[in-house]
Amino acid sequence: MRVQRVIMPETGRESWTLLGDELVPVEPVERFLAFLASVEKSPNTVKAYAHDLKDWWAYLSRHGLGWQSVTLEDAAGFVAWLRLPPEARDGRVAVLPTVEHHCSAASVNRKLAALTSFCEFHARHGVDLAGLLVRMQPAGHRRSATSYKPFLQHVTKNKPERRREIKLKTSPPRPRVLTVKQVQAVLDACEHLRDRLLFAILLDTGVRIGEALGLRHEDMGIAECEVTVMPRDNDNLARAKAGRSRVIPASPELMRLYADYLNREYGALDSDYVFVNIWAEPRGRAWAYPAVYDLVLGLRERTGIDFEPHQYRHTYATWLLRRGAGMEAVKELLGHASIATTIDTYGHLTVEDARKTLEAAGWFTGQEVRW
Repeated sequence: MRVQRVIMPETGRESWTLLGDELVPVEPVERFLAFLASVEKSPNTVKAYAHDLKDWWAYLSRHGLGWQSVTLEDAAGFVAWLRLPPEARDGRVAVLPTVEHHCSAASVNRKLAALTSFCEFHARHGVDLAGLLVRMQPAGHRRSATSYKPFLQHVTKNKPERRREIKLKTSPPRPRVLTVKQVQAVLDACEHLRDRLLFAILLDTGVRIGEALGLRHEDMGIAECEVTVMPRDNDNLARAKAGRSRVIPASPELMRLYADYLNREYGALDSDYVFVNIWAEPRGRAWAYPAVYDLVLGLRERTGIDFEPHQYRHTYATWLLRRGAGMEAVKELLGHASIATTIDTYGHLTVEDARKTLEAAGWFTGQEVRW
C-alpha cells in the first residue's frame, strides 16, 4: 500500500488517497479522504489521515480482520502493534522489554483520532462503527461537587459528552524556542534579502510558513506597518490554516527590509507574490515549500543551528508572553480558533522563566533564612 497525491478534478486542489497492493484506491478510505477534501481540510491534514489509515489497513490485513466488523479489542491490539518496531510486527521477531516503543504515545493518539473520525464518518452512512472508539456519557460524569466547571457549563450540563475509549497518557510537548543569538545567526547567514525577509517576517509577525509564502504585495501595509494574512488559493499550494483573515502589527524595520528587497532584488518582476523565484527558473513564480526547506538545510549547515521554520512562531509567541502580553492577545495574533489551543501550547514556564519570576517577587535574597 502507498499514499498517493491526487488533484481533485472539480476544483483542481491537491489531495491524497490510499492505494492498495494492486494500486487501486482503498474504497472506504477514499470516500473518507474525499469528504475531507470536499470540506476544504488542509492537504497536509488529508495526507496525515491517509498515512494513519494506511497503518490501520496494514494491521487489518496482517490479522485477517474486516474493517466493518472490528471490535474495541482489535483497536487495542492496533495500539500494541503500533508500538512494536516494524520488523517485529509480523510476530516472527521477539522484542526485548528494553526496546523503546516505535511510535510515541502522541503519535498513537493522533492515529487513533484519525481512526475515530474515519469510523464516525462511516457510522453516519450506516456502518456500525459509531461506538468503536468513542462513547457518550452523562455530562459531568465523575466530577465532584466542588470541582472546576467550565464557562457556560450550565448551558450544556444536560448534554452527553464524548469520551475516547482508548487514549495513551502523554506529556504536553514544550515548544522549542530560539534564542536571540540563534535568530541573529540565521538572519546573518542569509545570502539574499529575500531569504532574510522570510525569516524576519516569521519572527516579527509569528505567521506560519504557509501563510508567509502566500503573502501578496497588497498584504504588506508599509505605511501602516501591518501584515495581513488572507486565506486564499495559492499557485504554490501555500495555505493559511485559519479560516479568517487577520491583521498583524509589524515593525518599521521589517517594512524597510521589505522595501530594500523590492528595490535591490525583486526589481521589475511581474508577480503578485512577495516571495518568488529570483535566481532560479521560472523567474517570478511563487516560492514553494521545497525551496524553503532546501534553504533551511543550507542555513543549518552554515550556522550549526538545528531549527525549523515553525520554531519562529513559537519564539514569537513565547517572547510576547514573557514581555507581559495577554494570552487573548497572543491568541488573536497567532490566529488560533480557540484560546484553549494557545493555553495548551504556551501555558508553561521554563526553569529560567520561573527563576526570573521568583527573583522579581523578592525570592532568593538570602535574607529570609540561613542554610
